[in-house]
Amino acid sequence: MTLQQLRYFLAAARYGTFSAAASALYMAQPSLAEQIRRLEAELDVSLFARTGRRLVLTGAGELLLPHAERTIAAAEQAAAAVAPVKDLLGGTASLGTFAVAYHYIVRELVAEFASRHADVMLRVVGQNSVEVVAAVRAGDLDAGLITLPIDAPGLEVRPVMTDENFFVASEGLVEGEPITIHELARERLILYDAHFGWNDPTRHQLAERAHDAGLELQPRIEVESVDSAIALAAQGLGGTFVLETIARSAAFPRNLVVVPFDPPLYDTFAFVWRKGHRLSPATRELLRMAEDLIVRFDRPPHDVVIAT
Repeated sequence: MTLQQLRYFLAAARYGTFSAAASALYMAQPSLAEQIRRLEAELDVSLFARTGRRLVLTGAGELLLPHAERTIAAAEQAAAAVAPVKDLLGGTASLGTFAVAYHYIVRELVAEFASRHADVMLRVVGQNSVEVVAAVRAGDLDAGLITLPIDAPGLEVRPVMTDENFFVASEGLVEGEPITIHELARERLILYDAHFGWNDPTRHQLAERAHDAGLELQPRIEVESVDSAIALAAQGLGGTFVLETIARSAAFPRNLVVVPFDPPLYDTFAFVWRKGHRLSPATRELLRMAEDLIVRFDRPPHDVVIAT
């Protein structure tokens, strides 16, 4: 029995599939599955049973779980004692994020990382997802947190969260009553991400819906930031789309009516990095901390098709 096998076991228990566990550990799924099979053979027990598409711990797996957690925790504490002189003493961590990520994790992530790793240079860049992907491909950023869909050739893509988009306006809407693409086309639209326009992933989804319905969406106002679009909508100048996490926040204007799209419109967020590129220890730690913050929203990613 090795520490590596126990880590793989814990990852599979946490994520519910060998594929998701392997992605979280930045490794191939067959390698992880083989190590768990070897662990089961050594212990002469089955640790997982399949229920539908997910893994469920057997009785033996339930018994092993707390021991594995304690063993890995002790090993990590030992490694942490020398980590400052091995991995995170100096160096740079860089991450690009989609434009509204500051509403989710950016402030807390930067503060927590900087307090834990004061000697690491930290670069977190907020851009449109199109720009983030280009910067990661060019090597200007180690990794990105972006909104799907994107063109993914040459990139590793790991979805981590899905949030629903809503349409908001100060008048003309009934709370909770969905809005169709035909009704949206008649609205006075205030759209953000003006620079990238319909190339923005979310706006692109809306444009495709309109095209399929034989319609064209024409914004009345275009601005760069979602906060500007929300403020203008609150003044009665039109309506805009926002993610549920933003719409449910305490700072969101109370005079705006929030309605879902029909059919629902989702954004899925994903980490991306170059295929074959070994992330620096500092960036790997930054991604780990970012995912820990994202998990708190309890909005697991939907299944998405990623063109590679």
